Amino acid sequence: MSLDVVDLRSFYDSPAGEVARRLIGRIVRHRFSNCTGYSILGVGYATPYLGVFREEAVRVLAFMPAQQGVINWPSSGYSASALVETTTMPLPDSSIDRAILIHGLEITEHPRDLLAELWRILTPGGRILVIAPSRSGLWARLDSTPFGHGQPFSRSQLRDLMRETLFSPTHWSEALYVPPFKHRTLLRSGIMFERIGGFFGLPGAGVLIVEATKQLYRPIPSLRRAQDSRPQFAPAPEPVGIAPVSTFEP
Repeated sequence: MSLDVVDLRSFYDSPAGEVARRLIGRIVRHRFSNCTGYSILGVGYATPYLGVFREEAVRVLAFMPAQQGVINWPSSGYSASALVETTTMPLPDSSIDRAILIHGLEITEHPRDLLAELWRILTPGGRILVIAPSRSGLWARLDSTPFGHGQPFSRSQLRDLMRETLFSPTHWSEALYVPPFKHRTLLRSGIMFERIGGFFGLPGAGVLIVEATKQLYRPIPSLRRAQDSRPQFAPAPEPVGIAPVSTFEP
């Protein structure tokens, strides 16, 4: 089930949403630390994480799924947001240097098509950050947050999906160890939860974050598999009941 854009905006205006934005955003910024001269695309509902790039990137775009709705972003100046079909985005091939996918993969009916479309528009050597709800996390078990909607992923599921769509995972992170409760004291302890969970590698993080690069060439199948797939030819038997044609010389 897809969340409405109004619900997503309301969540990020809440204390829990502010904690999520801060904890996920610090990882996003650390992985994409210098984007001077780059083109950056956010897909899903990525606007809470895009503002930091506006001063250094050549362009920053926010594409939101048609079933979700769209809001105007940024609040001042020219709009950089658009309502799109995420499997057919209105961008040419190899036109984006960095992509951030959040609140998108878990709610789409065609995750492979979405990632394949992002592969198409990324430049050679382009990088993507995928943020998806963790199957083992508490945030995916409560529908009071956006991370509790759609299909959560395990690390192995997300890794296989990335490889199937020709992305090479290069870095894994986790975030949102803090429980998604509305108690302000608990939410203010978010950084402490993140440090403890990350240091000890504890299970139960709310989201998985994978950074991957665009793989330019498809893997070559093994020689044995290629040989097995070759067409096999066998001599056809001589038709029965048909007399052979003979030559006649007068």
